Amino acid sequence: MSRVTAQVLAEPPAAQAAPEVGAHDGLEPKETPAPHGIGMMAVPPWREDLVAQALPDVYRDIVEIVADAPNPLQAKQTEPRIGPEATTAKTDGTRGKLKRLVERGWLDEDPPPGRFTPARHDGDARRANSP
Repeated sequence: MSRVTAQVLAEPPAAQAAPEVGAHDGLEPKETPAPHGIGMMAVPPWREDLVAQALPDVYRDIVEIVADAPNPLQAKQTEPRIGPEATTAKTDGTRGKLKRLVERGWLDEDPPPGRFTPARHDGDARRANSP
């Protein structure tokens, strides 16, 4: 039976050492990475010339569900219409989407808070786009 001994190195060999952060060898990168959605706005602010089809699918569905409702809807009433299996986590996500649609002028939040209706633009697009 042979005995293997483990050797612990305090530092990796020079060939395996990571380059120092901030080291610059004078070469510029050939490609700049494409942005991954950072800084992009998925829900555009409402304008007169935009229709719900300009929204991402789930946001468009929410706007259409709220528009078809005879009364203001709460997030928990909207969630089952979007997809099966309404859970607290999904309802919280839907509530966030509803609030984002309000911020961007697509929906209004009626008192008491948490009840959503289609936005009443009254011909003033600036009001609808203000947070």
